[in-house]
Amino acid sequence: MMDQSEKDAGTIAALMLRFEGTRLPRAKRLLDKVNGGELLSDSDIRFLKRVNQDSRANQALLKRNPEFLHFVSGFIDLYTEIINKGIENEKAR
Repeated sequence: MMDQSEKDAGTIAALMLRFEGTRLPRAKRLLDKVNGGELLSDSDIRFLKRVNQDSRANQALLKRNPEFLHFVSGFIDLYTEIINKGIENEKAR
């Protein structure tokens, strides 16, 4: 039977693959989009909400593995920047 640290290692590996393969590239595109003055689409907002929900669901994992806190903080900062710029663009319209 797998212990918690082995389960966590597998979960973290899967999350890193998702982050590098899909979430980071999409976040970079969204940042370019909002920095170009565009508005976030409904699909973009659903994506950001899904990321937020996933991060909340993984809080216990992060508490058990605090060595990833710095990485997750940078990730959150990126998404916060996208959201704030998206809001700014909405207000400007």
